[in-house]
Amino acid sequence: MSDRTASEGRGGARGGMRGALGEALFARVAGPQGPENRRRIHQTPGPRWFAPDRPVRRVHGDASMFVGGLAALLLQSLHPLAMAAVAEHSGFRGDPWGRLARTSTFLAVTTFGTADDARQAVDQVRAIHGRVRGTTPDGTPYRADDPRLLAWVHIAEVASFLAAHQRFGARPLGPAGCDGYLADTARVAEALGAQDPPRDRAALAARLRDYRPELRATPEARETVRYLLRHPPLPWPARPPYALLAANAVGLLPPWARAELGLRRPGGVAEPWLVRPGGHLVTGTIRWAMGPGREAAARGPQP
Repeated sequence: MSDRTASEGRGGARGGMRGALGEALFARVAGPQGPENRRRIHQTPGPRWFAPDRPVRRVHGDASMFVGGLAALLLQSLHPLAMAAVAEHSGFRGDPWGRLARTSTFLAVTTFGTADDARQAVDQVRAIHGRVRGTTPDGTPYRADDPRLLAWVHIAEVASFLAAHQRFGARPLGPAGCDGYLADTARVAEALGAQDPPRDRAALAARLRDYRPELRATPEARETVRYLLRHPPLPWPARPPYALLAANAVGLLPPWARAELGLRRPGGVAEPWLVRPGGHLVTGTIRWAMGPGREAAARGPQP
């Protein structure tokens, strides 16, 4: 066998492994309708809510979202009303992958899809929220379309997504890009009915401080944390890389949030030397497996 043939064989094997891993990740995150949704989102002509050079495309198209999404779930759980709505109505325990697929599809449609599809996706979510209401174990009523509650869910998401991107993203944003990301995502939050979503980092920090008195770790929140961090619905071979993602998601939380949830900083004082490199390794592997073509829509000149 010639050196060239051997090299091509090794390249083909690597390409096959990369493609197989990428498709497996995509199938897990996007669900059975993923390929169809991908074609519709990226190949349908028409105006979009966000131009190709907008920061929201860079953030939401990066592998760092795997860490940011998990951090967002942990942070969101600290609002008792949001946690009650999730525990009683979302079905995340019975169908965690279905919920993940629905959430990732919504993010993809509103970030990359046509304006018509984005509006339709928002309308569908608003219709669902309008039917979700109930009472917490201590008797406090809640409804999912409460503008202040919607704002908390949004704030926890964008704070986590942006923090993960700045730490693990392929191309972190500059200061203007970070503010631009928050301005972009505020458009979607307002369409969903959220109250006064932050449009820059100063407003985001102020809103997080504003919600602090409302936040606490209920028994439902602690059970959710145990489920996400200690008993994830994953096959055993996938658990070591997931554990690295989870440790870094915990590391992204504000110190007060970790304390409230009873989570210590992963790795203690050695965390930057042990856990964070593992996060870069896993997100880099995901980025490699998904391929540059799948992140190309998120790239372009950025402020």
